[in-house]
Amino acid sequence: MLGGIAAAAVALGVAALAAIPLGSSADARNAVGSAVIDLTPGPVKEWAIQTFGTSDKLFLSAAVLAVIAIIAAITAVFETPRRPVGSIAIGLAGLAGCVAVFSRPDAGPFDILPTVLGTVCGIAVLRLLTSGRITNGERRPGDAPTVDPGRRLSLATIGFLGAGVLSGVLGAVLTRRVHSVDQDRATFAAPQPRTPAPPIPPEVQPAGVELPSFVTANDDFYRIDTALSVPQLAREEWTLRIHGMVDREVTFTFDDLSRFDVVEKAVTLACVSNPVGGDLISNAVWTGYRVRDLLAEAGIDPDADMVLSTSSDGFTAGTPVEALTDTRDALLAITMNGEPLPARHGYPARLVVPGLYGYVSATKWVVDLELTRFDKAEAYWTRLGWAPRGPIKTESRIDVPRSGQEVPPGPVTFGGVAWAQNRGVRAVEVRIDGPAGPGIWQPAELGASYSGDTWRLWSFPWQAGAVGQYTITVRATDNTGETQTEEQAGVIPDGATGWHEVSFSVR
Repeated sequence: MLGGIAAAAVALGVAALAAIPLGSSADARNAVGSAVIDLTPGPVKEWAIQTFGTSDKLFLSAAVLAVIAIIAAITAVFETPRRPVGSIAIGLAGLAGCVAVFSRPDAGPFDILPTVLGTVCGIAVLRLLTSGRITNGERRPGDAPTVDPGRRLSLATIGFLGAGVLSGVLGAVLTRRVHSVDQDRATFAAPQPRTPAPPIPPEVQPAGVELPSFVTANDDFYRIDTALSVPQLAREEWTLRIHGMVDREVTFTFDDLSRFDVVEKAVTLACVSNPVGGDLISNAVWTGYRVRDLLAEAGIDPDADMVLSTSSDGFTAGTPVEALTDTRDALLAITMNGEPLPARHGYPARLVVPGLYGYVSATKWVVDLELTRFDKAEAYWTRLGWAPRGPIKTESRIDVPRSGQEVPPGPVTFGGVAWAQNRGVRAVEVRIDGPAGPGIWQPAELGASYSGDTWRLWSFPWQAGAVGQYTITVRATDNTGETQTEEQAGVIPDGATGWHEVSFSVR
């Protein structure tokens, strides 16, 4: 069994080293993992996001490697010179890897070569370890004692296993380094916005309570996408094609964008997988170009009602045309909080559309915009059961106190965030139930309102009295006068609803 695992490790390690010149598109592990993501039913994907959050890709990578190791170990038990069961399993796994590599949208004609080479090496190692040639060396009378054959086999197996693991790690690290866009980002001088965002006043941050920063740091900004390996796309390689139901097809290079107005805008993005009270929401200041200006170059057919955007790794999102052409100023963003987009957040260009959940709008590494109709095309998540349109719902969250926190008697300040992108938050109310019975809804103090496209922070000063168990509940009202619903609903098909509540105690 250990020999089977060692052979699989060698196969993956050699493939990883051979893929260095070609990049991540030739990495069979990423290709298989991406294929697994694409083939996984929507509810299972949602379970993974809810369970593992932003670590879902790490879990998937570990799971794929574990499955490969288990299959290799079991089939190797039945490997013999005349019945190569384990070798056939490695060969079939290699074939599946080749199919997965070719299925990726950025695959080239030579990208399967590392997988083929790794498969051949894996089979060779398994045949060697199970052939008996390592252990059955002949010894004549009078020869000096030799190493125990079983020990010799164990040492060889461990050696191959270590070499496979080491080469796999080395291949992944070197591929990432060789093809990284870090240098490209470092040399990018972002254009100054002709339309800068209004200054953010300090009053947006309530005093006396530790809440998330109004602007989320790039490293802390949530990331949920389908890219197992972050695409590394340089500016000189990037193009944006606009086609479909248009007057004329156009293709922009990065340099072509310089003729359009540069706009700076603070926008809060939210994931449709964010549960009530969840943290899959963040706020940043984005700089880029109005999507409506780019679409105007192509001319939009009046019958088109959807823009199907595609990323360099094949992900698609369907966005209503009106959301990209109205006054909300949807952006083709190129910077985030004053820096070039981090690679994991879409460098060199991504979509930022206020008021819509990310699954229908926030395409990273975007390279294609097709004007079409909702009754003619389906995007990635829509095919898996999510609603075709995803307007963000009015929601709120409690950040202080935390669940189970103990609060000392006396004055204390609670707080959290509320959001209703493209409408804005007008009011937040808090209710505290305790040993004396249900409480009443009371208005919270709001941080300054920045815009309808960003979240709003709130605080609530409270006098903690009698010792006991308490529950705090929050609800928000947007600028249209609509108060978020109490009705509990899951994230599928178009976002969670309900009031967030937290239990705490006064001690």
